[in-house]
Amino acid sequence: MDFVKASEPQPSAEAQLRAAAPHALVATARRLLADRVGAREVALLLADYGLDVLQPVTHLPHTGPPVSAQEGPAGSAFLTQKPVLEVLHDPAGNLAHLPITVRGDRLGVLSVQLPAGAVDPHTVLQLADFATALGHEVTTAGRDTDLYLQARRTRRLTLAAEMQWQLLPGRGCAREEYVIGAHLEPAYSVGGDTFDWSTGADHLVLTITDGMGQGIDASLLAGLTTGALRNARRAGIGLADQACLADQAVYAQYGGKAYASTLLLRFELATGIVQAVDAGSPQLFQQRDGRTERVELEAQLPLGMFEETLYTEQTFRVEPGDRLIAVSSGVHGTRSATGDLFGERVLRQVLGATRSAAPHETARAVVAGLAEHFGSKDLLSDAAVVCLDWHGRKG
Repeated sequence: MDFVKASEPQPSAEAQLRAAAPHALVATARRLLADRVGAREVALLLADYGLDVLQPVTHLPHTGPPVSAQEGPAGSAFLTQKPVLEVLHDPAGNLAHLPITVRGDRLGVLSVQLPAGAVDPHTVLQLADFATALGHEVTTAGRDTDLYLQARRTRRLTLAAEMQWQLLPGRGCAREEYVIGAHLEPAYSVGGDTFDWSTGADHLVLTITDGMGQGIDASLLAGLTTGALRNARRAGIGLADQACLADQAVYAQYGGKAYASTLLLRFELATGIVQAVDAGSPQLFQQRDGRTERVELEAQLPLGMFEETLYTEQTFRVEPGDRLIAVSSGVHGTRSATGDLFGERVLRQVLGATRSAAPHETARAVVAGLAEHFGSKDLLSDAAVVCLDWHGRKG
């Protein structure tokens, strides 16, 4: 990035962001952009946990009003993942809204107010690069300050939800071979549902877990299950053995009184071959050539239900253009106030209507459809949705 006006060499914008104190990234961004592109105002807006609004990052309790994450110029930039220019009349100029995304995980929007005549394609491209660099620093700074996590919430999280959100790898991930989008509800009180992924040079491992129970008990169970699966995965063992070791860990702690339903998937990036272990209630759907079909897997026992359960792997293949959607039992098993099951039929309708949408929006749309069916976003059961678009490896 070369927003350089002065003749003397200056540290790059990225270097100055890296050198900033964790809580001072917005102030640093404001100073850098004022100096280098004449920005009059700079605002960092982060998506809240429910993906409903974009919240300005300011030092609490002082904060500005949130804006919609679905509508308006900033919401459009967040949804489309493209820069949006808003024409201002008083004072004359432009407000550039730049999406902030880190390796496929959508964080929010950077809004930069520029004077009239200061916007051109080159400047917008540089601002987009700056927004990405800022996003990486926000992600890193989150280890050392609560500022950005506090900015994401419109109300207080339950303790169980706090634990669950800290457990997640993110809400999205993108590589050449695939794009992942995921969502949880009820966002501010989720307990037992979670998801996880890890990518390597030649594979992707993806899991979706539904921990038994509610609240803290479910969150502790989900945390133990995810930790056990990660520990086994990082030991370099196969998918079935990962399930076996996690099963032993959960049983050792709970003695069969509590267990976790988990779907484990391992993708070979070069071939699209998928190894799967279906250990419980999460369901998997595949969209191909305009059809939505449930991927039928051998139902095996949830993790921790019995001592030393043995698990076996199944194999199927994904092709470029395929979409996979994994849902927890809180999605396919939820009933409305009148007792009607959300069920596979309604889920297929939502998935069919969102086939052209990005994975992030599809995951959110499934949960929105579920909330509409239930009659409230305050679901009685946790709901997790993971949507994966498979592109395959080129060449």
